[in-house]
Order: sequence, then structure tokens, then C-alpha cells
Amino acid sequence: MGRPKAVRRLIVNADDFGRSRSINQAVLRAHREGILTTASLMVNGGAADEAVELARQNPRLGVGLHVSLICGTATLKPAEISGLVDDDGNFSNNSVAAGVRYFFRQDLRPQLEREIKAQFDKFRATGLKLDHVNGHLHFHLHPVVFGILMDHAREWAITRFRLTRDFFWLNLRLASGHFFYRTTHALIFLLLTPRARMVLRRLGIKHTSAVFGLLQNARVDENYITRLIPRLPSGDSELYSHPSLDEFKNEFDALISRRVRSLVQEHNVTLIRYQDL
Repeated sequence: MGRPKAVRRLIVNADDFGRSRSINQAVLRAHREGILTTASLMVNGGAADEAVELARQNPRLGVGLHVSLICGTATLKPAEISGLVDDDGNFSNNSVAAGVRYFFRQDLRPQLEREIKAQFDKFRATGLKLDHVNGHLHFHLHPVVFGILMDHAREWAITRFRLTRDFFWLNLRLASGHFFYRTTHALIFLLLTPRARMVLRRLGIKHTSAVFGLLQNARVDENYITRLIPRLPSGDSELYSHPSLDEFKNEFDALISRRVRSLVQEHNVTLIRYQDL
């Protein structure tokens, strides 16, 4: 008898659900017509209400919380979190500067905690099942933010979490160009994930063993996915992208591609949600 085939399961996620109507429609179509299984909701996005309604109409779509502490609008009023936002309630668009401030300014931790709690409360108010938790620009793995999330994991019902780990050497075989970006991001998350993995294991919070998309940065296109599918590692993985009908239409097109759908079937890849882990 030959060896049994390795089981390969894949979560296909769309980040920034609710940020715009273009993204919402791309998510809806990619879920109905393509391989998309989950989406991460920005509860303060400009089209969040529409996203919630679409999610209610499509219960097979797993919806998680995309914690947003950068490049977006806060839940709380500026006076309550004045160290995090401007007078209009908007976070900084400079992720590096914000990350440094969140790390070194201990006085900001209570404000971060209040804002993150408010986003969980707002998600809970939708009535949607919390499929997973991650963060805009991966700030959920920022040491201070991660600490807050884990301190409140039980209270906020965090049971599934994105542990961002994209395989650098595999990515070199799948794509080309943007070498500095890919190298620096691979190194950053190589440093962040080991401790996070230990904490998640201790708390019994589930995650995939690999997450693909980080090193592509809006280039999760058909060519990339068709190279990735045959090389998926055994076990559970996540592929995330940012599909839209305008800015990142290449990523939307990839998710509904007939070629991609055929490869998923041909290589016996089972499409799942985080709640299926």
C-alpha cells in the first residue's frame, strides 16, 4: 500500500472587509463564485454596515475582527484616546512611527486597551459569530497589542488567531521582485512569531501553521496562487489577500479564477474557515 495523501486544508481570507463598497462586493463575489472562505471585518470602515448585512446573508462566510489601530478611524471619541488619534478620530498613517510609540509609551496602553475592547464590543453587537482575530497591517502581533489581546482572550472570546508566518524560502520560488520588502518582512515576523506561538498554545487558541500573502503585498494574483497551491504544506494554512473591484482587482480576479479553482480540486485542497480548525 502506498502512503496516504497528506491532508491539506486552506483558509482563504479577505482583509479589510467593510472598508469600502468595492471591497465588500469583491468579498461577496469571491465567496460565492470563487475560493474565498473568510473575511476580516473593519468595524469602523466606511462600508462596515453593508459588510455586516452581506455577512448575515451569507452565513457560510466566516467573519473575523480586523483590529485596526493604524490607517483608519477609531471607535471611541478622540477625547477618550487622545494619544492614539487626531482631532477627527483618525489613527496615524505612519505604521513605523505608531508602532514605536505604542511600544515605548506605557501611558498609551490603557488607551489601546479601551479602543480594542470597543472594537470587540462593536463586532459583538453585530450578532455575527467571531471566526478569528487579526489586525490591520498585522498590528495584532505588535508586542503591546498582542499582550492586550492575550490578557483578555477569554473575555473577548478569542479562540482563533492569525499567526503570521510566511515561508521566505518558499516565497522565493513562487515570486520575484520586491526583494527588500520581502526580506525585511520575513525577518520581522520571524522575530515576532515564536513567543506568540507559545502564548497561543498555552491559552489553547488555534492558528494555522502557515500564513501566505504577507510577502506579496497586494500581489496575491493568479500567477502566485497557481504556483502556491501545488506546493502547499500539509496541515492547515491561510492565504490572505485584499480583493477589491478597483484598487486590487488582480487579487479579486485570482480568487474567482477558473484555473485556481481547478487546481484546488486537482490537488485535493479542502477549503475551510478558522472556526473549522
